[in-house]
Amino acid sequence: MSHYKIIVSGGGTGGHIFPAIAIANAFRRRFPDAEVLFVGAEGRMEMERIPAAGYRIIGLPVSGLDRRRLWRNIGVMRRLWISLYRARAIVHDFQPDVAVGVGGYASGPLLRAAAAAGIPTLLQEQNSYAGITNKWLAKHAARICVAYPGMERFFPAEKIVLTGNPVRKDLEDAINCHDEALKHFGLDPASKTLLVLGGSLGARTINEAVEACLPTLADLGVQLIWQTGRSYYDAIRSRVSDLEPQPKRWVGPFITRMDYAYAAADLVVSRAGASSISELCLLGKPSILVPSPNVAEDHQTKNARSVADRGGAVMIADGEVRQSLPDALRRLFGDLEQLKMLGVHSGQLAERHSDERIVDELVALIENNKRLK
Repeated sequence: MSHYKIIVSGGGTGGHIFPAIAIANAFRRRFPDAEVLFVGAEGRMEMERIPAAGYRIIGLPVSGLDRRRLWRNIGVMRRLWISLYRARAIVHDFQPDVAVGVGGYASGPLLRAAAAAGIPTLLQEQNSYAGITNKWLAKHAARICVAYPGMERFFPAEKIVLTGNPVRKDLEDAINCHDEALKHFGLDPASKTLLVLGGSLGARTINEAVEACLPTLADLGVQLIWQTGRSYYDAIRSRVSDLEPQPKRWVGPFITRMDYAYAAADLVVSRAGASSISELCLLGKPSILVPSPNVAEDHQTKNARSVADRGGAVMIADGEVRQSLPDALRRLFGDLEQLKMLGVHSGQLAERHSDERIVDELVALIENNKRLK
């Protein structure tokens, strides 16, 4: 069996980290002896999440540009040069067969260093609007795996492969563990459950809307799994602890067992990041999507509309969620057939085996590079 070595780089948010883990897991399933090294940004979420998934990670001191306080970018550029130097050393020491970039600060210097060393590189772009790091790296990439058609406006057409977004296999494996999942959160397997996800960093407007909906959920007999994000957790916990009436609930800053969270959920309220939508569709989960207004080209609205227009989700604008969420919850939990059909239509939109297709591309790059040497 081939002993491959692969570097996976990127992160910053769950939308980059979890596809990266899915790719690494798929590569390891096919090649159990493969060596996988992650490279992330110091102080960012990946430095915790990647080791928790069982992989080694090295951090670079890289950070993003500050578009409001331009004088701070002097330090940003200094850290970028240090990161490029360290990335070259990492590539030289590890000697990978291929390098993967999933977006996020760290993938920039690492993939530039890999390409300069003659290592084939693959980019994985999750969104319908390409991130700045992937656009910068595209010229030197050998292959670019995308989740949406029409990405030729960002990348060279001859490099693009439409694979969909990779999703962690553990999410699929646990989807039928409904009762076990609810017991994990200390909830009742006999009750309907709402799962609230504000993205890995949390979402203020969603949190405010859910807080206002607690009496509605109690009235409906619906229990709650609520991921607040770290920045909001302490304030929310103190505010809601004595509220009455309120539903049976689990509230936390971050959910470590997302497989159980999805398995437990009858309905999901979520941001409309590409990775979240891919997970919801793959698992056939009905959802209320609340696009973030703070993203390039409003791409989360485009993501959400692509699902909602085909009957797989309800979309509520960020500015309207506090007003509209209670009625949406009453309507969906009051009409279980409509709730079921949202899930059916969501599942019909899934791109399956995306991780395996990306591994196919990686193997092709490795073998082609061997032939050229």
